[in-house]
Amino acid sequence: MDINYIDSLLLEALSWAREAGAVHMRYFREGHLDIKSKYGESDIVTIADRESEKLLIANIRRAHPEHAILSEESGECGAGESAYRWVIDPLDGTTNFNQGLPQFAVSIGLEYEGQVVAGVVYAPYLDELFHARIGSGAYLNGNPVGTRPNAMLSRAVVATGFPVDKDLNPDNNLDNLAAVLPHVRDVRRLGSAALDLCYVASGFLDGYWELNLHRWDVAAGLLIVSEAGGMATEFRTGRGISICAASAPIYPQLLPLLSTAPRRG
Repeated sequence: MDINYIDSLLLEALSWAREAGAVHMRYFREGHLDIKSKYGESDIVTIADRESEKLLIANIRRAHPEHAILSEESGECGAGESAYRWVIDPLDGTTNFNQGLPQFAVSIGLEYEGQVVAGVVYAPYLDELFHARIGSGAYLNGNPVGTRPNAMLSRAVVATGFPVDKDLNPDNNLDNLAAVLPHVRDVRRLGSAALDLCYVASGFLDGYWELNLHRWDVAAGLLIVSEAGGMATEFRTGRGISICAASAPIYPQLLPLLSTAPRRG
């Protein structure tokens, strides 16, 4: 792995994230979002999702036609045999975006031979730009960040989310919420997995868990958590990517509260 090359790709990703964020801001709170449902009323896509993805894919193909791409709306594309793959969520937090709420972001992860080696998450309305490169720490707007040193679960503020099929599948995270809530200071539902992970990395949250995520939701954020000194794992199988991430002191207290088996009806 050529670290200098990774650094050059990271610089490009930082620039591309800001470009995608500018696309978001052209449409945010402006209406005319051309909303379409994907898997039901809880899972939507807007013109901002589509246009920011188009921009990102075009930038990657122009700069690195030999690289592979995995993106939320377009799936796998590009050079499938490449050692490098870009993993993109062009707009994470689409429901927030549609409602006019500010917690939404673009997420860009870069894999080398299947391992995430660089990640960028940019929340344009908040102007929060998170990034990490493997082995070099995590940063918010160019300043180093780290997880919160709080060691008491009773003082922890954690976040979660709910799967888009929550109305049809009883394995919808309500059991985990009921198990965790009595033990923590409070629980938040911010609506963007990428930002939830970055907020754990920055110490704004002590922990986070969610079921049924996808690679593009978490690729960049998980690296940012790791580089900030946090811990993360997939705590479930058979329900997409189900993640628990937290600061090192809180992680061993939060993880055992989460169900490793699916909830039946």
